[in-house]
Amino acid sequence: MAGKTTAEKLATIQKGYTLEGATIELGAAIIDGELRKDAPVRLPLAMMNRHGLVAGATGTGKTVTLHMMAEQLSASGVPVFLADIKGDLSGLATAAAGNEKLAARTESIGQPWQGKAFPVEFLALGGDGNGVPVRATVSSFGPLLLSRIMELNDTQESSLQLVFYFADKNGLELVDLKDLRAVIHFLTSAEGKHALEELGGLSKATAGVILRELVSLEAQGLEKFFGEPEFDTAELLRTAPDGRGVITCLELPTLQTKPMLFSTFLMWLLADLFEDLPEAGDLDKPKLVFFLDEAHLLFNGASDAFLEAITTTVRLIRSKGVGIFFVTQTPKDVPAEVLGQLANRVQHALRAFTPEDAKALKATVSTFPLSDYDLGETLTSAGIGEAVVTVLNEKGAPTPVAHTRLRAPESVMGPSDQTVVRSTVAASALLPKYGTAIDNPSAYEKLSGKPSASTGPAVTHKPPVPAAGETPDIDEEARRIEKEILGRPSSRPAAGPDERRRTRAGESRPSRSSADDPMADFGGVLGGALGGGLKSMARSIGTQLGRELMRGVFGTSSRRRRR
Repeated sequence: MAGKTTAEKLATIQKGYTLEGATIELGAAIIDGELRKDAPVRLPLAMMNRHGLVAGATGTGKTVTLHMMAEQLSASGVPVFLADIKGDLSGLATAAAGNEKLAARTESIGQPWQGKAFPVEFLALGGDGNGVPVRATVSSFGPLLLSRIMELNDTQESSLQLVFYFADKNGLELVDLKDLRAVIHFLTSAEGKHALEELGGLSKATAGVILRELVSLEAQGLEKFFGEPEFDTAELLRTAPDGRGVITCLELPTLQTKPMLFSTFLMWLLADLFEDLPEAGDLDKPKLVFFLDEAHLLFNGASDAFLEAITTTVRLIRSKGVGIFFVTQTPKDVPAEVLGQLANRVQHALRAFTPEDAKALKATVSTFPLSDYDLGETLTSAGIGEAVVTVLNEKGAPTPVAHTRLRAPESVMGPSDQTVVRSTVAASALLPKYGTAIDNPSAYEKLSGKPSASTGPAVTHKPPVPAAGETPDIDEEARRIEKEILGRPSSRPAAGPDERRRTRAGESRPSRSSADDPMADFGGVLGGALGGGLKSMARSIGTQLGRELMRGVFGTSSRRRRR
């Protein structure tokens, strides 16, 4: 602010970043154009589950920043997950060599520096790249995330959820894409038409659209990302024998051709963690810090239901000890509902070459607390490896804004030699568990009668399908669930012969108010909580609100939770 002396500004920074507990050292403050190593800028370790944002234009040093933060988190015993978009982060496995330029930089900010290698686990989606293969079953991935990859509209998304419901209810395991394709083929066949009629919200035409999209995914080679063995996200929470946190790097070298898959798969990892981890409260250090690079890919073209699910996950996963850092170019890449939850900010330089850039700069400046800096000027003139920082202190209050020269990593800034990566993968304890794909009997084998590639005979029975003139007593199921949930006998009347006849004929039932049907009201509430697509599903199925619907916030359902 105008009128403050350099000494007063220095005192503000020093006081604001004097912290008692364990910290992540970010660098040293620059005040009135002078680097001050007596004004260290740091982030409390206990506040890293309050989430954060690392932003800045291309080439300003974002990747090096998360590299440096990952090293310190690992050294503090905190596991880290990194989405390694460019392959640069594999350098964490190799100790850096010093040089005069590096020594001058580290000395100028008061950083004691020593080259170190860190415990790294390399993963690759479906084995596409150098790393232990990571796969998810289609059932675990869930209809909402799969709809995102397939770019389905709201109606198609709701219909896909009905397909998942049918598979869940009839014991048809959706392991890979051919399983889902087999179920849809069955529902659109003469043999399965009765089952299709029971799923009132699913038309044969919409099922055909979904089927074509599945074929398109397979044509793009995406089928290898779905299957078994399914990756257990608890593997992300490991520490090395020496107590350091394991840094997990997930690679996808063909990102440019599969951006939607990459970002959505990262959300599956978070959703699975969210559903499985217990409440932890405030911890001295997080259980895991999750860096989500190229975060704009996650939000581009996302449906309202998908955005709502992301917002819910970010808001609630903090209490389970997980911190999320979104890495992107500008804060405007992140929706306001999510951005408002990112308390720790490391903002690298922004460019203002166009009117749109200038608008983004102004919006970015407005999100920072009042400070002693002219942030518009600082953000456009900051050098590579510098950033404007504000984080939460140990009391949960924002620290003073500090123009900061950031610390240098102690491992290689760039890719490790491929021999290092390959030897690390070969020695991984995860490789025997996940390295070889298996094909156990699942929906495809059950519906086609064909044996699977795995050992042992495939089960060849078909799911129970209502015979002509027969329909399951859905209202009976609804009354049972209502009694279980509400703790009293159901007020729902039993369906008469005329109503059962209308159901077989595909006619809709007369509408009932929530006063007549408390479960209808419950279905609406459940649908609203789980997102727009599931709201349609809840209302379409109406009475089928049992355990099969109780998937996660993204519609995910891990094998561990299904046991």
